[in-house]
Amino acid sequence: MSMHTSLNKFLVGLSFISSCSLFSCQSKEEVKRQQYVAEGFELYKNNCMNCHQPKGEGMAKLYPPLANADFLNAKNKALVICGIRHGFDQPLTVNGQIYHQTMPGNTALKALDLAVLTTFLYNEWGKEKKITDVQEVEKALATCP
Repeated sequence: MSMHTSLNKFLVGLSFISSCSLFSCQSKEEVKRQQYVAEGFELYKNNCMNCHQPKGEGMAKLYPPLANADFLNAKNKALVICGIRHGFDQPLTVNGQIYHQTMPGNTALKALDLAVLTTFLYNEWGKEKKITDVQEVEKALATCP
């Protein structure tokens, strides 16, 4: 191996290390999670923000908060997915407050849309740092009442 080739490999390696330091080398899974969160925010903005508000604070006693909501937990994730797709027409209790306002479903959202939106909701307000994948959404949708 020539000195020139060795120097080039060293410089490429140094460049990689530098870019990792500057841009924090992220796994493909982390990049995908961040993409889901960003795309999920767009879906939230277009489909949910009107009632649940920009910071997920909800609207008075009409629409429940998502931020700091005890309802947004792993145990309820399938119910949340079903609710986004089919709506809620029964009262919901969030943080001890009962909300009677009906939430319309959004049947136009595909399984991938629901995965992306749910990833955003749970990463932003549900204390998760992982992707809700399409298989989990499809499994949840199969159990909707």
